[in-house]
Amino acid sequence: MSALPNGWIAASLEEVAQVNPRLDKSEIDADLEVSFVPMPAVEAESGKIDVSAKRRFSEVEKGYTGFKENDVLFAKITPCMENGKMAVVPEVHGGLGFGSTEFHVLRPPAGIVPKYLYYFVSSKSFRMNAEHNMTGAVGQRRVPTTYFSQADIPLPPSAEQRRIVGKIEALFSELDAGVANLKQARAQLAVYRQALLKHAFEGHLTAIKGIKKVPLSSLITDLSQGWSPKCELNRAPKPDEWAVIKTTAIQHCRYDDTEAKPLPPPFEGRPSIEIKDGDFLMTRKGPRTRAGVSCYVRRTRHRLMVCDTVYRFRCIEDRVTPLYLELALNSPDVLRAIDQRKAGISESGLSLTHSKIGTVEIPLCSLDEQQDIVRQLDEQTSVMDALEADIDLNLQKAEALRQSILKKAFAGELVPQDPADEPAAALLARIRAEREAATARPKAKQAGKRPAKLT
Repeated sequence: MSALPNGWIAASLEEVAQVNPRLDKSEIDADLEVSFVPMPAVEAESGKIDVSAKRRFSEVEKGYTGFKENDVLFAKITPCMENGKMAVVPEVHGGLGFGSTEFHVLRPPAGIVPKYLYYFVSSKSFRMNAEHNMTGAVGQRRVPTTYFSQADIPLPPSAEQRRIVGKIEALFSELDAGVANLKQARAQLAVYRQALLKHAFEGHLTAIKGIKKVPLSSLITDLSQGWSPKCELNRAPKPDEWAVIKTTAIQHCRYDDTEAKPLPPPFEGRPSIEIKDGDFLMTRKGPRTRAGVSCYVRRTRHRLMVCDTVYRFRCIEDRVTPLYLELALNSPDVLRAIDQRKAGISESGLSLTHSKIGTVEIPLCSLDEQQDIVRQLDEQTSVMDALEADIDLNLQKAEALRQSILKKAFAGELVPQDPADEPAAALLARIRAEREAATARPKAKQAGKRPAKLT
């Protein structure tokens, strides 16, 4: 840790907060309603947490992690840790909350501002260091308690902690407003793009003689799917090693071959499911918004395989051009038809079968007219593509600025120091003394008990 400002001190997390404190359950009523907070209730990156769900204490006292208001939750498992599932616990039902055992819990004492702890452990720099110290099997790696407890934290005086949190939140509020505007602009572009596609495939964009609808199965080769072995999640694949795509590699009309997981030993690559230039990919399972998303692979890295939740196929090019089919598959009417064929027991887990996806009707015209439609759409969407790229660049800059603010905050460069503040060393000494006194009290109580009479 670099040199700290006057009044600050370097400490470990376990020195400034209780790590995974035990809960005394002996006097809690079994019927007490408490907040139930599974991992999905903590929103990635935002610090938002939903504590509205309730359970009886008897239902959660075993197999769940307990916490209280103002505790800081830190998701310790991949990929939740990398995704930033951290939060300060708000007011909870019955004064208690219970959630996933994959949370580390920090309980700050008086003098430690909970949000200061939250901003520190949720920063990208802390999470990156934590990621390098994870242990466990591939796909189930965790930040161990020993590392988490002993991780260093720069500790300013209490008053400065509050000033730092206030400044971070003021700056983040401005940043969030800008990010919201950028996201709204991107959403508006997406709406306009869909309207343009609908216009094109209804025959209004170019002068065409007629569009007929034919089943997708008549325009493509057989659908195949890939393989989903347990891959490494904590690093990107090297250019020369076999890897499996994530479903996030497939977006509407866009393919990203960097969204992949390296294949660990002893698994070996399977050339038969290697993605090639000219393939089409379509997600076949997932939440409603993610099942049925498709793209055309113009170029791809070598040794990258299709995963089990993705279909792969090729178009029959004497009937339909690849670029036309990609646009058609992502047009509003076709997406609506795909959506109607999804099945499953919940919105978060829908799927598309081979037979159903093949029945989706695709608007078709002559090859010359297809090329004309593609050309017209390309001319009109190129401006939108440039605008979207600019929006994405600015969103990346906003995230970099967010991390820069946090870096300055924990280096003592965000707000001025006040010589009148009580030094952090005095705060830390008081916390230690209070802990020692709390530890001594039960021992004294135990020592004061009278021995039982012998009969």
